Amino acid sequence: MKKNFTLIAKTALVLVYLVIIAGALVRMTGSGMGCPDWPKCFGYYIPPTDIKELTWSENRVFEAGQVIIKDETLLVAKDDFTTGNAFDQSHWRLYTKHDYAIFNPMHTWIEYLNRLSGALAGIVVFAMAVASWKFRKTKKAILWLSWLTVFLMGFQAWLGATVVYSVLNPIKITVHMIAALVIVAVILYIIRLSKAKTESFKKDNLFRNVLWITLLLTLIQVALGTQVRQFVDEQVKVLGYDQMHAVLENPTVNFYAHRSFSILIFVLNAFLFLRNRNKNLGFGKMKWVMILIGIEIISGMAMYYFDFPFGTQATHLVIASLLFGAQFYLILESNNLNKKDGNLDEKLL
Repeated sequence: MKKNFTLIAKTALVLVYLVIIAGALVRMTGSGMGCPDWPKCFGYYIPPTDIKELTWSENRVFEAGQVIIKDETLLVAKDDFTTGNAFDQSHWRLYTKHDYAIFNPMHTWIEYLNRLSGALAGIVVFAMAVASWKFRKTKKAILWLSWLTVFLMGFQAWLGATVVYSVLNPIKITVHMIAALVIVAVILYIIRLSKAKTESFKKDNLFRNVLWITLLLTLIQVALGTQVRQFVDEQVKVLGYDQMHAVLENPTVNFYAHRSFSILIFVLNAFLFLRNRNKNLGFGKMKWVMILIGIEIISGMAMYYFDFPFGTQATHLVIASLLFGAQFYLILESNNLNKKDGNLDEKLL
């Protein structure tokens, strides 16, 4: 039974990362406003594929809540009705959450798939919470954390709605991303608690403390990265996609902070990697951390020096979230050691 629970928890983790990947695709393609309302998309459970579906026409049946675009504004049907020969304003109300009224079928369906992946992740997280009942007498922390994850998924969905209603406010986008990483951390903690601990690590307080520092720096790096991405999006709107080489000619201070932090993160993790190897601490996941940092640096350099090749922005974001997960799991391993492992000398290399 416990093996089944761990499998469900791991599936939930994979699906949460799938949501992050879908979100990265949304950002990469500029599809954040593909569905201008929430939780439906233009008032439909299955979004439209053609502008005709969002255009008023004679003798057409509308249901309450469905949306049309008229005179560059969004109008919402007040009730169920069939249109006549002329437009009747009494059946419609103005959509007041924002004034964004553009339909792009590709953007709409990318955003819709992002929401579907979120819904699927939410279902599996709820299943994990139900399955956690088996730990109510042995490991209550798993029970409480599983239901906390359900709450966090609901909170994340609400944040997604506020992002749409704000027409992609950069601060809300940053909070939305950080909230996703918090969910990743909680699920990783649940997985760690549910597993039989067979690993053999050596205790090293310096290693653990520097791990915490690198995790904090990674979170700051992600926050700065979302701000840099927002600047890039604004520049693209002004300059156009054919001028990508000019996007970062005059960057904000956030860009320089983001680049400087990447150097610091690399140095600290290189120190951890060498200390783990030289002291035989047993933390095998450090090699994956270094690989992820390497990919992160390469994708960042590709964006800056080669004018944002296709896919590099999404790769950069997804790898950052994977790096956070790997670092957090290392912290869980370093905080849960057998007493017999002893305490290593905390002197530097």
